[in-house]
Amino acid sequence: MSHTDEAHGTRRDFLYYATAGAGAVVTGAAVWPLVNQMNPSADVLALASIRVDVSAVDPGTQITVPWQGKPVFIRSRTEEEISEARAVDVDSLPDAEAFNANLPEGTPATDENRALSEDGKWLVQMGICTHLGCVPLGEDGEFGGWFCPCHGSHYDTSGRIRKGPAPRNLPIPIATFVDETTIQLGEAG
Repeated sequence: MSHTDEAHGTRRDFLYYATAGAGAVVTGAAVWPLVNQMNPSADVLALASIRVDVSAVDPGTQITVPWQGKPVFIRSRTEEEISEARAVDVDSLPDAEAFNANLPEGTPATDENRALSEDGKWLVQMGICTHLGCVPLGEDGEFGGWFCPCHGSHYDTSGRIRKGPAPRNLPIPIATFVDETTIQLGEAG
């Protein structure tokens, strides 16, 4: 191989590597916006954890707050609602798991395992029907809890599915009391 052939080979190699490098940079520049758009937006990250003042929620009423783009039902239950929920045999439920993010998976769906407070007064749950994602109506249905009119799912006063096509109980998000009148949804930041 002559000196001239080596120079042409070196130039050819250089052009090959330069073109490949430029192609990689252009591909990375084109793909990055697609990958980056899958990250949570700033407003969602800001709502990773929120605090809700429940001082004005009277027994027998509820408020609905948006959290991470979904409704959350926060209910102050009456003694009657608590007694009714605690009298249910867990083995008779279509979904016998608590579905509570604050407890280990597989925890039984007793009312005590679904209520936020030890006395059972506070129930905090996602307001999304587990059948097709509709928003159930409160204080409605055959069991006095929530009713999803779209397909007829009935939940009791503990948010457990009792009748209809929904396969799971209403999910309980990570929630804690910060003080006597403030509930934090999500992990402490």
